[in-house]
Amino acid sequence: MKLSRRQAILEIIEEKEITTQRQLAEELLARGFKTTQATISRDIKDLHLVKAPLGPASYRYARPGELDTHQSYDRLRRLFRENVVKRDFSENLILIRTLPGAAHNVAFALDHSGWEDVMGTVAGDDTILMIIKPRDAVEQVIKRIDELLR
Repeated sequence: MKLSRRQAILEIIEEKEITTQRQLAEELLARGFKTTQATISRDIKDLHLVKAPLGPASYRYARPGELDTHQSYDRLRRLFRENVVKRDFSENLILIRTLPGAAHNVAFALDHSGWEDVMGTVAGDDTILMIIKPRDAVEQVIKRIDELLR
């Protein structure tokens, strides 16, 4: 049941511009899948779906590969301002705290920001670990993060 529901979610977001979990629930119901918001939220997280720009102030659910791989500065800044709570660092690691449930989207945007000194990120629910190389680039990355938060 879970696999077929998740396959249906992927088909739905490819066929239609789904902007809310409620819309997704309605589309799933039309295909015979009665589900809860919590289940949809888990499915979105497990499928690594992201919000892709639909227009100037609107977003839709999409697979990560459907996004432009070089995230715009404005989108990154908006994600940071709306979701990042604080940041800290040690050696070549930067820790970013986000609002609950927001770490994955922020980490994805960081991974696709084009910042060459960011080797990658690991995201939990509200925490992102950034790995920076070389170590002396950490200060510059911190400055970029602080700029995004202003």
